[in-house]
Amino acid sequence: MELTLLGTGAPAGLPRPDCPCAACATALGPDARAATALLLDGALLLDLTPGAAFAAARAGRSLTGVRQVLLSHPHDGPAVEVPAGLPQPGRVPDGRELTLLTGHRVRAVAMDAPGTGYAVAGPEGQRLLYLPPGGAPAGLEEPAESYDMVCLDVVGRPDALAKLRAVGAVGPTTDVVAVHLDHDVPPGPELARRLAAAGARAVPDGATLAVGAYEDVPDVPRRTLVLGGARSGKSVEAERRLEAFPDVLYVATGGSRNGDSEWSARVAAHRERRPGSWQTVETCDLVPLLAAEGPPLLIDCLSLWLTDAMDSAGAWDDAVWAERGEKVLRERVRELTEAVRGTRRTVVAVSNEVGSGIVPSTASGRRYRDELGRLNAGFAGECEQVLLVVAGQAVVLRG
Repeated sequence: MELTLLGTGAPAGLPRPDCPCAACATALGPDARAATALLLDGALLLDLTPGAAFAAARAGRSLTGVRQVLLSHPHDGPAVEVPAGLPQPGRVPDGRELTLLTGHRVRAVAMDAPGTGYAVAGPEGQRLLYLPPGGAPAGLEEPAESYDMVCLDVVGRPDALAKLRAVGAVGPTTDVVAVHLDHDVPPGPELARRLAAAGARAVPDGATLAVGAYEDVPDVPRRTLVLGGARSGKSVEAERRLEAFPDVLYVATGGSRNGDSEWSARVAAHRERRPGSWQTVETCDLVPLLAAEGPPLLIDCLSLWLTDAMDSAGAWDDAVWAERGEKVLRERVRELTEAVRGTRRTVVAVSNEVGSGIVPSTASGRRYRDELGRLNAGFAGECEQVLLVVAGQAVVLRG
């Protein structure tokens, strides 16, 4: 099957009319996107948007051969004019299948939000799944056969991609194309970086893709370290990197700190924004988790792990540090970095970057700063990707 994306943006387009935000201000040229519409083999049009005929012409295609027009979601605003010669658009009831004379079979997929998804099988067997903006499948059979290509709202509904991965509908060879792109994330390199972390990609309006053809999409880094200062957005960045994957194990190294209301509020805020499918374990015993097989790990954070390790080694006391504390702590750090090197799990770890601020006034404070710097450097050396988050902006240091 040959797929031409007449548009790849949100229903309001990108930039949005009269929107002053930074993302819309920079969405120019190839980063500008019309509302998403898909043309399959010149015969099937999924979503009719304003200017579809002109968009097809710009892409070197024509709508004269379209035999079926299907809508995936309610369209706000004035009715879209149907170009001359096109059949009237409609929607297929959930669960029903439509067979075209061209040999395409279209099955309607029920969604958890207003709209309809479409699973399309081509005459030669290629399989495409297209989901509407803001929607995820309401129910999926497990196990499912992997689609060759999936087009969905990766930025707005990363959990939809996680659901598809959980049942095998998205596999290692599935080409995941982000559509319905809005101003939630700046376009250009930042959009590409975030999508690559989810194993997805974006293409410009007018692009023609071969469904089932291999695309060299960057592999999701298996080990990632996210560094940043206080309230820099490092935890949000780490969580974002795994929100499109199912069954993540969130490893909290901070403990409960009974009686500390401020800490409890921070823990509650973290839990609130995590996907409901994730599991949480509170532990600083990271080596067995890294050695075991299992779902991706999100470790938040290494700086609190170091605090626990220094407590156990008695490293805060100068005399104990000189006698045995330094040796004990360095051995703990070595065991951890070796476990990271040998792990087969996907790992995203968070740590504080504290060496650029005020020099601590106490010897123990300076010791913690120095040891955290050593820990971060050792951990980063075993990671495929290292990020530094500053003011909510992620800077790639490696990978």
